[in-house]
Amino acid sequence: MADANVRIPTEARDRLAEIAASEGLSLRAYLARLADTLLTPAERAERAERARAVLHEWNGYNPSEGEIADLDADLDRRLAEADAR
Repeated sequence: MADANVRIPTEARDRLAEIAASEGLSLRAYLARLADTLLTPAERAERAERARAVLHEWNGYNPSEGEIADLDADLDRRLAEADAR
């Protein structure tokens, strides 16, 4: 596997290194593990589409694009309220 250089602020590097060390990992190993656990936007969209297909097959759930947008907006509002607490 080839290595890459990534330029980030020193504070961010130090914070990530501290987190990695607390888990017994090098910064390199921690970042590799982190990258393996996160989804790309395309992967998230694919997973959401599969979930909608499963729900539709199971109980007929089939929201319109407008309903999805309304649900997303409601979730964003609730998350903002929870974050403000």
